[in-house]
Amino acid sequence: MRIALINENSQAGKNELIFNILNNVASKYGDTVVNYGMFGADDKHSLTYVKAGLLAGILLNSEAVDFVVTGCGTGQGAMLALNSFPNVLCGHIVDASDAFMFREINDGNAVSLAYAKGFGWGAELELENIFDKLLSTSGGNGYPKERAVPEKQNKLILDDVKNVTHKDMLTILKSIDQQFLKETIDYQFFRDNFFTSCKDKKIEKYLRQILKIK
Repeated sequence: MRIALINENSQAGKNELIFNILNNVASKYGDTVVNYGMFGADDKHSLTYVKAGLLAGILLNSEAVDFVVTGCGTGQGAMLALNSFPNVLCGHIVDASDAFMFREINDGNAVSLAYAKGFGWGAELELENIFDKLLSTSGGNGYPKERAVPEKQNKLILDDVKNVTHKDMLTILKSIDQQFLKETIDYQFFRDNFFTSCKDKKIEKYLRQILKIK
């Protein structure tokens, strides 16, 4: 599984810590972590939690990545921003049991964590436990096991509802404020990494136009 890490500006200073813990856990399960920033508190390319939502929507809908790990001060804003985009199902994760049950029951493709609220002594240990429970399952297996069948049915129903209530990502990219879109993706790491892993040629073509690259 290819996992994107996205940090918004208020918690950008913790990017290296989060990346190292996530990458160490992911390597145990054969997963790859791609760090889309912000890369530090002094990073000139700023991502708000709303921009983190847009970036996550682009990465997941283009299949450049399979999963997104993000967050903000409380985790709530980033979770809401990600869930405003099609084909993104983001859970708000507080502890390891949240992480495990979200994957097993809801089978989402993104999580949002609180990197300020409650982030004190032992925070790095809690992060490691969260990431381990998050990545230890393939997802969608149901929990408890006797609830597996109705939970899988409800997930499919939710996917159908989101398909009705959301526009497709390309339409969103063309309709959203174009300056906001450009500000979100106009940085070197995105240019260097996104286009080599993007699988949706229409999204790729449009974003190349936005960035004025061939």
